[in-house]
Amino acid sequence: MSPWLVVGLGNPGPQYASNRHNVGQMVVDVLARRMNGSFTTHKARAHVLDGRLGTLPGGVPGPRVILAKPSTYMNVSGGPVATLANFYGVDPSHVLVVHDELDLPPETLRLKFGGGEGGHNGLRSISNFLGTKDYMRLRVGVGRPPGRMDAADYVLRDFSSAERTELGVTLEEGADAIEEVLTLGLEKAQQRLHTSSR
Repeated sequence: MSPWLVVGLGNPGPQYASNRHNVGQMVVDVLARRMNGSFTTHKARAHVLDGRLGTLPGGVPGPRVILAKPSTYMNVSGGPVATLANFYGVDPSHVLVVHDELDLPPETLRLKFGGGEGGHNGLRSISNFLGTKDYMRLRVGVGRPPGRMDAADYVLRDFSSAERTELGVTLEEGADAIEEVLTLGLEKAQQRLHTSSR
């Protein structure tokens, strides 16, 4: 059975760590804590953690998963992702990319398989390097910029103080959704995630 590659998108460096654009990496950091592991540097230009996540029905340990945070800038994430998929023998259908989504309100999470990139340069790069759009995505809503603010400026700003009060819950829910994809399948995970409200 192919392992899973769960990729949190973002930009490298402490100056970007709290940006809206880095929310994908924030979700992956929650998963790393659940796995009681720490990231190591990989030659594919990424930080990775290789282990098992979640519990399958019957109490069986969950599947092998490689968590990854590319150490490149967002718009060239595809090279590291494709190299890691090849290195660990991960089929594209078992690649799950966590990313910020302007078209969803804050605190909103959506799972999907395949489809377009919606103008997201990180996804476009990944699709190009994998040679397919048929991989999973967890979209983490950050909302639209206020007024006439440029979208690029908006995603490169930190979450507001009001947003941060709910951010921790959103990150945990995102991590829950990924665990459910890996242990119960996409359909069941979508059903629970897309019908729940808080």
